[in-house]
Amino acid sequence: MMTISPERMDIVQTQWLRFTESFAEVADALRVFDDLVERYCESHRHYHNLEHLGEVLKVAGRLASHSEDSVALTLAVWFHDAVYDPRRDDNEAKSADLAMDSLQRFRLSDATREQISSLILATRQHVATTANERVLLDADLAILAAAEARYDRYAAAIRREFGHVSDADFRVGRRAVLEQFLAREHIFHTPVMAVEGEAAARRNLSREAANLA
Repeated sequence: MMTISPERMDIVQTQWLRFTESFAEVADALRVFDDLVERYCESHRHYHNLEHLGEVLKVAGRLASHSEDSVALTLAVWFHDAVYDPRRDDNEAKSADLAMDSLQRFRLSDATREQISSLILATRQHVATTANERVLLDADLAILAAAEARYDRYAAAIRREFGHVSDADFRVGRRAVLEQFLAREHIFHTPVMAVEGEAAARRNLSREAANLA
């Protein structure tokens, strides 16, 4: 379980309240914030935690010029891994449902809420058809292009999250996932990530796949 200092948590909360102030009452915004933080701090999360959320928010911010609706995009980032159980295969659907329920009291249009749900669901297969999906998926996968030491820490954290799976089964399943990404014509969608991350991501994925062989 990842821990975060009270000072850092105060900063994150302040950023959230500033972001939501134009479309949510403070009490409603804090209720949603507290629930999300509690979820991302669950003890079984070794990678899909607040550190991951922060990294995705940071990259999505860098790619904001390629997005079409920054509010929907940012809320999708906050909710995209809100429900995470490595033993289940419906985390994205559950996260989308949670977003739709949690945001009911926010002053958002039905179209915006539906877009948030659609964005979250897109993280399951990582196939993008809209500008916002391209930004979200690139931000979510930016870890693949991280420096070698950070990537290795990510890979080790994923293994810990799947501690219920035997080494042999994990190697087979994980290698299949890596090879699916390597088989794609492009891992990243936005021009920035294509230039900055494509080659690095392929190096990291190939290295991990070789180590799992």
